[in-house]
Amino acid sequence: MNKELMEALDILEKEKDIPKETLFDAIENSLITACKNHFGKADNVKVEIDKETCDFLCYAEKEVVEEVEDEVIQISLEDAREISQKAQLGDVLHVEIKSKEFGRIATQNAKNVILQKIREEERSVIYNQYYEKEKDVVTGIVQRHIGRNISINLGKADAILNESEQVRGENFKPTERIKVYILEVKNTPKGPRILVSRTHPELVKRLFEAEVTEIKDGTVEIMSIAREAGSRTKLAVRSINPNVDAVGACVGINGARVNSIVDELRGEKIDIVNWDENPGNLIQNALSPAKIVAVFADPDEKTAKVVVPDYQLSLAIGKEGQNARLAARLTGYKIDIKSETQAKDAPGFRYEDYVYDDEEYDEDGYDEEYDGAYEETDAGSYEAEEYGESSDQVYEDGEYDGSEAEVEEGEENDSEEI
Repeated sequence: MNKELMEALDILEKEKDIPKETLFDAIENSLITACKNHFGKADNVKVEIDKETCDFLCYAEKEVVEEVEDEVIQISLEDAREISQKAQLGDVLHVEIKSKEFGRIATQNAKNVILQKIREEERSVIYNQYYEKEKDVVTGIVQRHIGRNISINLGKADAILNESEQVRGENFKPTERIKVYILEVKNTPKGPRILVSRTHPELVKRLFEAEVTEIKDGTVEIMSIAREAGSRTKLAVRSINPNVDAVGACVGINGARVNSIVDELRGEKIDIVNWDENPGNLIQNALSPAKIVAVFADPDEKTAKVVVPDYQLSLAIGKEGQNARLAARLTGYKIDIKSETQAKDAPGFRYEDYVYDDEEYDEDGYDEEYDGAYEETDAGSYEAEEYGESSDQVYEDGEYDGSEAEVEEGEENDSEEI
């Protein structure tokens, strides 16, 4: 038994995750290459390896002839009789080749063949390992800055965090541990090229899946997500179990679950609202913490008109239109927001225009009892005793501020169409 070779193969299999079958193929090819370098050709060379004991035999198939013209493929009858007493002219004998007799160059070439195969297989193993993690979140260690890009070590491979995938304002130091979303894994001659992101909306989704048990087991589903990286994210969730509050499950006791995600995102604000099949209810939830007087949504045109109290207009639109913009992305509707005064002054305005027609509403498959004008309700409220606050308040930096929002003085009150 070739114990040294067996031990070496066991170590390679464990450390580099390379199958023994591949290593045996590499040894076989290396011996054939060595024979070709030593004899000039190796068309008649065969290699047999016992995969249980790691013993190997290298031999050449030679034809028995009276007069030898090519020593590589022919053998004289006299020499053949020394190997086998039964040898006859025209027979093909297996003549053993002793690898110890190979020259230095042939041996070096054989070694290079094995090393090259190991490197190729190692790259393939790493590529397959990270290709399976594509579209998922992994933890990496910041290594160094390459221009404006950042090199992230993921364990067995390095990833590139391009400038376009970095959140503005985030600064990372070497050896810092961060979570990144794997965008793409490419197989290149130099090994896998891994591109990661800190701005992708799926990063937030994957973080919630990892943190919230109810999402992981399928009890709570993330239906939609809208994100402006580094600033704010809106998340619409629903529960398939009537006894489980979707928003409360995501927030956690005293905000414990969402706090850890906010910390990982370096203080990015997260609004969590309830998903509703009724587009009007969904838009109302998405525009929280603003209160809604009335809303009309056209499912065919994917547009919505929303009326809010005069003092809530700036809150509904948000700073630089962010709240309305994210609500539009979350719901997939183009939203036109007006204050009550603006709506009343609009030509031909009637409150009944903001009420669904019962027959049309039934055709679209929505609730027959929907009466049009929305009451001011919580967007995904949950028990205050357990979670501290109602969910119609904006979640900022891991804490509820206890108020609806601060409205900057002098902000435009014109309607904004998103």
